[in-house]
Amino acid sequence: MNEAPTLPEEDTGVARDDTPVVHTPRRAPWRQPEALVAVVGFVGFCAIVLSHATALLEPDDYAYRASIVALSQGHILLSNAQYLALAHSLSVHGQGGIEQWHHLASGKWISEKNPGYPFFAVLFYMAKILRFAPLFYGALACTGLYLGARAWLGRWGGTFAVWVYCFSGAALVFAWRATMPSFTDASLIAAGAGGLLWVAVRREASSRRRLLVGLASFLALEGAMFIRYTDVVELIVAVAAVVVFFRPLRISKATLATWLGSVVVFGAFLLAFNDWAYGHATSTGYSAGEISFSLSAFWPNLRLMPGQLARALPLYLVALVAVVAIVANWLRTRRASAATRATGRRDLSVAAVLVAGWLGMWLLYFTYTWTADMAGGGPGGGGGGGGGNTVHLIRFYLPALGLIALLAAWLFSRLSRVISWSVVGALVVAALFSFYSMAGAGAAGGFPGGGPGGHFPGGHGRFPGGPPPSGFGPPAAP
Repeated sequence: MNEAPTLPEEDTGVARDDTPVVHTPRRAPWRQPEALVAVVGFVGFCAIVLSHATALLEPDDYAYRASIVALSQGHILLSNAQYLALAHSLSVHGQGGIEQWHHLASGKWISEKNPGYPFFAVLFYMAKILRFAPLFYGALACTGLYLGARAWLGRWGGTFAVWVYCFSGAALVFAWRATMPSFTDASLIAAGAGGLLWVAVRREASSRRRLLVGLASFLALEGAMFIRYTDVVELIVAVAAVVVFFRPLRISKATLATWLGSVVVFGAFLLAFNDWAYGHATSTGYSAGEISFSLSAFWPNLRLMPGQLARALPLYLVALVAVVAIVANWLRTRRASAATRATGRRDLSVAAVLVAGWLGMWLLYFTYTWTADMAGGGPGGGGGGGGGNTVHLIRFYLPALGLIALLAAWLFSRLSRVISWSVVGALVVAALFSFYSMAGAGAAGGFPGGGPGGHFPGGHGRFPGGPPPSGFGPPAAP
């Protein structure tokens, strides 16, 4: 009979490098070298992002920018006069003012993009530091990942998780694009995943502390879904994980009910918001059929995306190796001591949840028809030469970045320090090349595509007073 996945009931007493744990007086967090190295990695990440002049690369940037400015003026819906005034004020130096907004039957205007990101960015815009918005949420992600991975993997596990989360071309280029939500929702998912991992591993912590950390983690996941509705995949996986494992994790029914209650309240809020903003609880700003997923798109995307992701997010290859190693380690430890078996089962259980969230998101977008069109040179875009431009394609896969970083951190925590940091260093170098390549090419414009099917989405908010900017890319999926 197969063993059910469980987490160990006690501390194994063995560090991740198989050396005995030595209990020494705890130093203040800022005096721990692994914490300082993690902070250095994040500061370096911020310095790289801020050192490069920003640019608006595609219609989505203009759509979100208009929403942020409108919200700073106290508006979510705009009258026709307000819409024209805002479009005119944003149309400077020949650039487009507003794109991909929807004209409602009531005569009001609203962005067709998911509504959440402007709420997360507006205070930074009002303080004239919008570029710091993605970095702030990146700091939350790094905090969650550090605490979760450290609790799971030992002293340096959190440091590895922070470094590999920050240093990929995908992370750098979307943290650089402050008018895009991609790095922010990925960071909220990473923060939530790290927090829930901490709750799962640190069962000696007080019930109140675990309740609050878990609740904050679910709020982060709900915030990510408010930004991008397809992030519901990660919320579903998190709910399923705590329901399946709440007994071995020693989570009380009251705590579980509190966490799940927050999800129910958020769901009701989201349905009510959609009903108010778009006229129906299950509506979005997109027209019916404008965003589509189909199994027929799976094979074209499977041919296109692994190569694109290898260039912008090579970390996923390390994570794949980690998954294989975790399974092999579990098989190897099945005849070992009870403590070692418990550690193997714990690692397998954690990895199973992380892989479910990772592959759930990626498999969904392997059925996204827009990128499939790009792969085959169809009506969605360029095709040929790799089938489209990396910077416009990879963002749909970014929400799983934190989960991938945690899996990779497991592998690095098992290898020698020299090998681990050598691989991390190579990832940093590759990230810099990838970032400057995508940012430089993007700022130059000229990317193919547009809305789904490659058309300029007329009827949703044209550029008043001039042509649209160069650099069309795909719309953000709901």
